[in-house]
Amino acid sequence: MPFSSLEGLRPRPGQPIVILTGAGISKESGLDTFRDADGIWSKVRIEDVATYEAFVRNPKRVHAFYNERRRGLLSPNIQPNAAHRALARLEREWEGGVTVVTQNIDDLHERAGTKALIHMHGELLKVECEHCRAVHEWREDLSRDVRCPDCSRAAGLRPHVVWFGEMPMEMERISALLSEAGLFVSIGTSGNVYPAAGFVSEARAHGTPSVELNLEPSEGASLFTHAINGPATQIVPAFVDDLLGR
Repeated sequence: MPFSSLEGLRPRPGQPIVILTGAGISKESGLDTFRDADGIWSKVRIEDVATYEAFVRNPKRVHAFYNERRRGLLSPNIQPNAAHRALARLEREWEGGVTVVTQNIDDLHERAGTKALIHMHGELLKVECEHCRAVHEWREDLSRDVRCPDCSRAAGLRPHVVWFGEMPMEMERISALLSEAGLFVSIGTSGNVYPAAGFVSEARAHGTPSVELNLEPSEGASLFTHAINGPATQIVPAFVDDLLGR
């Protein structure tokens, strides 16, 4: 059903839209998801590569994991897809303002042209220093021997990503945006990773309509006002066209 035919869901002119994206939006660009049957966590244990304890215990293994993913993201074959481009177009053309909150650590939203973007789980192409807290753009392999460009100390650089057990970034800002939104949209998420999985409940608490765009219903699909299922590269551009009245 086209979005334009869903009464009561279209934001009023000037109302902001908040969009949450997950790994499903980047899958059609060639990046692996995490929680699918053949996803990343089916091949490697979270406890071995995605916790601070793992980094302390075996930094070489953790760096190797993220080095491989960084090289994969930088492959010429990995490019933004039609869903990423559609959201960038929505941001340019929706007068009320659009903020994309992404769980993804890739840079495909930026490459597609999205400006108002919050990386709540960090960014793969950045590193941070545990000694001086500086954050730097980073496209090379990383190891404990590499020195921080700011403080020149070694053994302090880590991927600028949020590991399990760490607090996602900019949560207060996200909550404020949800309280003001005229529409909340979730795209390509599993619906079982908190706190992002709780955003739809926050939207509901404020009386904000919500739409899930997913390949298949997420674990929290019943919480949304409406759900549309299908490949992101098909349903997201169509959704944006309807929202913009095309």
